[in-house]
Amino acid sequence: MSVLIIAEAGVNHNGSLELAKKMADVAKQAGADIVKYQTAKPELVISRFAPKAEYQKESTGEAESQLEMVKKIHFGFDAHRELKEYCDSIGIMYLSTPFDMDSIEFLKDMDMPVWKIPSGEITNLPYLERVAQLKKPILMSTGMSEISEVKDALDILYKNGATDVTILHCNTEYPTPLEDANVKAMLDLQKNFGTKVGYSDHTLGLEAPLAAVSLGATVIEKHFTLDKNMEGPDHGASMNPDELCALVKAIRNTEKVLGSGVKTVTASEAKNKSVARKSIVAKVEIKAGETFTEENLTVKRPGNGISPMKWYDVLGKTAKRDFSLDELIEL
Repeated sequence: MSVLIIAEAGVNHNGSLELAKKMADVAKQAGADIVKYQTAKPELVISRFAPKAEYQKESTGEAESQLEMVKKIHFGFDAHRELKEYCDSIGIMYLSTPFDMDSIEFLKDMDMPVWKIPSGEITNLPYLERVAQLKKPILMSTGMSEISEVKDALDILYKNGATDVTILHCNTEYPTPLEDANVKAMLDLQKNFGTKVGYSDHTLGLEAPLAAVSLGATVIEKHFTLDKNMEGPDHGASMNPDELCALVKAIRNTEKVLGSGVKTVTASEAKNKSVARKSIVAKVEIKAGETFTEENLTVKRPGNGISPMKWYDVLGKTAKRDFSLDELIEL
């Protein structure tokens, strides 16, 4: 099964439905399977006392609160309905992450085939209960989480009806330093919980998601933007359209090179066997009746004669005819 590629638009549309639709177009053209947004009523998610994260301060300044910032980059439920219709019309799956209980109920009516739990909600018990009760496949990010917290969240999901959970390893820093990506932690999650695993990436570049694919990720999620220089908290840690295209192509090529995992001769290389391998040939002229010895035999290309693996079977046999220099030996 192919890796599921999620192009994370998030709130990089800056509250513009028009830009959100353009991002769907870009994700579709890049070859992503899903374009993902975020749905929230900001006042239900963030208190007026909540500070900005450091990366948010760096990208948007400190003059406004986190709540004021988020209010500017979200749009309402009606816009999400229109956006889903647009995604359906161009043939890419719409997905949105809810950040509050009202948004869960709204998205439930949108009949999303899969649900995404963001890292920040992994310790939100009522939220986890409600998502699990929808009995849909779940992708759960685990940024900022210890193994014990992942276990607690999974227990709540399973207890409330979830049966299909994919755990996404994630580091919640924007951008994530390469040395903190720790992609092999994905394998630790798989060992501990026996679920499908994937990787939600916030690094710059292709290395981390491609490493995750090579380690068995079934899902890759990556932020993208129309323009890294746009105003907003996440643009600087996101891929531009060309980089997104390159990522999708690289993931699909990585899947090809990983192959079936079964060692066998491929059709493309089979034709080169006789060229690259060797056969037992006459080292000097050999007359009929002479005995084959290490003095009159050697091994050379091509490989369409007797295999050198039969060397000791040939030694001591009698030549049934004359052989010229380099001629393939026959018994």
